[in-house]
Amino acid sequence: MHTLKTLGSLTALVVLGSIMAMAAGQQVPRFTPEQEARLQIRGVKDGLYVIPGFDGGQSGGNVAVRVTDDGVIIVDNKFPYSFDFITEQVRKITDQPIKYVLNTHHHDDHSGSNADFLPTAEVIAHKNARANIVRNNQPGPPRVIFADETAVFLGGAEVQMFHFGRGHTNGDAVAYFPDLRTVHTGDLIVFGQRLDGSTLSPFWDFGNGGSVLEWPATLTGLLALDFDTVIPGHGPLLTKDDVRIFRGKMEIVIDRVRTEIAAGATRDDIGSRVDTADLDWPLAPSRFRDVFDELTGAQ
Repeated sequence: MHTLKTLGSLTALVVLGSIMAMAAGQQVPRFTPEQEARLQIRGVKDGLYVIPGFDGGQSGGNVAVRVTDDGVIIVDNKFPYSFDFITEQVRKITDQPIKYVLNTHHHDDHSGSNADFLPTAEVIAHKNARANIVRNNQPGPPRVIFADETAVFLGGAEVQMFHFGRGHTNGDAVAYFPDLRTVHTGDLIVFGQRLDGSTLSPFWDFGNGGSVLEWPATLTGLLALDFDTVIPGHGPLLTKDDVRIFRGKMEIVIDRVRTEIAAGATRDDIGSRVDTADLDWPLAPSRFRDVFDELTGAQ
């Protein structure tokens, strides 16, 4: 039986803000006690936990933690300086070692600690995510990659990984816990507010193969899985219906840009002609220019 430790009180916080360190040119941020309380590991379902993450600048992405009798599988690992924080959080619930690290994509608020985990764990990612890590000179390229799907089996648990197509990047992977009917979507889904209170919206990273036009179809592939709980790349736990809503909003953005192009919009003025306030997605004008470029083939 794996050794589970009682989750400590939220008052017993890891004081991230007191750590003064530099990693990959970025200083560890200081957090208020209220913010630190929000970042502590918590249960999702039996044997599955999440170390919360609300943004790409301060708290990093959500880290899923699957505990088994033979070790731990985690999905994503925040920033280059997050190794100690993640391992300390995992030790709150189990003495089992982290044996597998699954990357949802290459951005360093999700895969930043790969290099620190590689000496003792296997890191797995989509082949395009590894290529992006190498091309962007990020530390810790995975030793194991996959093309369409793969799976990890450990201690009676199974975690499947799928690549359903382009969206946020060209290397997005979904981690699926079939026995728990739960998925970790990486930044294919983001939701809610950052730690500073500003609102998250999706980002299509064209520089790393992302595609707003292909994103809805990628989410359709995700929706074919049997799940009821969603761990997004950033934000609180969601439902399958939330994924459908997110996909619908993406389609609305595309349709609105397409409509304005048909009405004579140019690349220079498309940002002022499309409004997404009703979607609660604050998108900068440059994001609409991205959609314009993809729709008109100018990318």
